Amino acid sequence: MKIIQNFLKCGVTGWCLEVMFTSVESIMAGDWRLMGKTSLLMFPIYGMGALLEPIGKGVDKWIGDPQTGVAVLQEKDKIVRHGMLYMVLIFVVEYGSGLLLRNHGICPWDYTGRHTNINGLIRLDFAPLWFGTGLLFEQITKKRGG
Repeated sequence: MKIIQNFLKCGVTGWCLEVMFTSVESIMAGDWRLMGKTSLLMFPIYGMGALLEPIGKGVDKWIGDPQTGVAVLQEKDKIVRHGMLYMVLIFVVEYGSGLLLRNHGICPWDYTGRHTNINGLIRLDFAPLWFGTGLLFEQITKKRGG
């Protein structure tokens, strides 16, 4: 049940972030109406952010301290590890889902011709955005008090 709640949280959060981001892009294009946009197809893609926090925990356990089997990381190091991991995972999901959707003629994004794009499906200059988004998804899905 918790994974469904987290899926919904991440889906809605992703939608909101995308609408805000595309609204800012409209200013850069000279459109002061701040028209943001997204697609219904994005909801399940963002919803998969619910898997990031459990994956981060699993990696911490897997890497852990060889002596104790427990991850011994300072909080700032954990933030960097998780942010980097989530950024890579988000790129993988963005590329894979974009490829699948493009093969069906329904991909809502196309970065062709944009700086640092790979096959029009991802933009490497979005790395800091995905780093932060992954950490945000971790925070909104994290089990509290334990």
